[in-house]
Amino acid sequence: MTETEVVAGRPVRIETVELEPVRVRILPGDRGGRLDSNNAAKYVNRATKTLAMWRMQGIGPEWNKCAGRVFYNKEALDAFMRGKAA
Repeated sequence: MTETEVVAGRPVRIETVELEPVRVRILPGDRGGRLDSNNAAKYVNRATKTLAMWRMQGIGPEWNKCAGRVFYNKEALDAFMRGKAA
């Protein structure tokens, strides 16, 4: 849907686009569930490699390793996106 609106005396075209929601798989666990690296990256709108680099640098959301796989708690990801430590 496209509309035209006047902003600061100039016509501006406003286009409304519906986006498909991001689907992530949340596994059962404490603190709101847990997400693997791929789903955590989608959840915080970053690349999987970005999360890996943050882990190497010791920054980013809290994570843990189980059986060689990296997991993030949903609560920790939410706190990270709010700009707070978990």
